[in-house]
Amino acid sequence: MNVEQARFNMIEQQIRPWDVLDARVLELLAVVRREDFVPPAYRGLAFADIELPLGGSGAAASAAAASAAAGKVMLPPRVEARMLQDLDIAKHERVLEIGAGSGFMAALLGHRAQRVLTLEIDDDLARAARANLQRAGLLNVEVRMADGASAFLGDDGPFDAIVLSGSVAQLPEHLMSLLKPGGRLLAIVGEEPVMRATLVRHTDNGHVITQPWDAGAPRLLNFPEPPRFHF
Repeated sequence: MNVEQARFNMIEQQIRPWDVLDARVLELLAVVRREDFVPPAYRGLAFADIELPLGGSGAAASAAAASAAAGKVMLPPRVEARMLQDLDIAKHERVLEIGAGSGFMAALLGHRAQRVLTLEIDDDLARAARANLQRAGLLNVEVRMADGASAFLGDDGPFDAIVLSGSVAQLPEHLMSLLKPGGRLLAIVGEEPVMRATLVRHTDNGHVITQPWDAGAPRLLNFPEPPRFHF
């Protein structure tokens, strides 16, 4: 595989057509080596427009299903790129990510922000993400093994931006409370088949919420779910 041609095709055929037009984001995706954050078994699919499994064992299909069920995936490149664009991170800002996964989104954030704290509930993934980020030279990114649904972050916040690299049923108020004035939180909210990227801005008049685009993503673990209706 011609890696650089595949990277170019990812940007031009997947990401740019998805209304990711910020030159800073496109340039970053051209230089941060996504393939270095992909498990070896899936490296040939590093630039494909799919969720990539980060865990599981056995046959590829069953491993992918198990990983998705446990929230252990890399999101498609176009989704990560659109999130990065909408958050509009500045160099002086502090960022929190929930769901480190392989560390790729944290790497992108680290290139834009002053400091990134990324939480990962799975110990194996946290170790792998930490190693990936160290190899990539991202010294301003901290990977912490913690449950983003319940971790105490009062000593770390407030944050200029918070991103959830997975879906939730509803906006997490405990994370919204960690936003600085002017801060942004981006999450994929809803239930299949309808999920929306949801952007929260902390303004002088409270939280302003918009839903600029549709996207699906596996659930982040342990965040509240609405009660199920039963006959």
